[in-house]
Amino acid sequence: VQLQASGGGVVQAGESLRISCAASGDRFSAHVMGWYRQAPGKERELVASITSSGRIDYGEFVKGRFTISFYAKNAVYLQMDSLKPEDTGVYYCQADGANWYRGREFWGQGTQVTVSS
Repeated sequence: VQLQASGGGVVQAGESLRISCAASGDRFSAHVMGWYRQAPGKERELVASITSSGRIDYGEFVKGRFTISFYAKNAVYLQMDSLKPEDTGVYYCQADGANWYRGREFWGQGTQVTVSS
């Protein structure tokens, strides 16, 4: 199973960015997909997650600025609006498997998001 993340980059504070993640693998189906981030010197934290049934959770810091959604089977967008310098970090895609892959967790390689002030 591979998770391919894309769409990171450098933006100014207040601007928007959309990152995407697609999971692929033999008979793979995701129960949950999500985004975590890690800033230098800080622990990895949950940004947003979405289940196959549509339940969504956001980190407390999101405060309505980000939106996670499926755009295809096993593929999610994270739309980030009103970005702040403190949103800078490496964003990692994560998936919990279902069916054949139940109980297994997978991670993507990470994509850098830099917000300048």
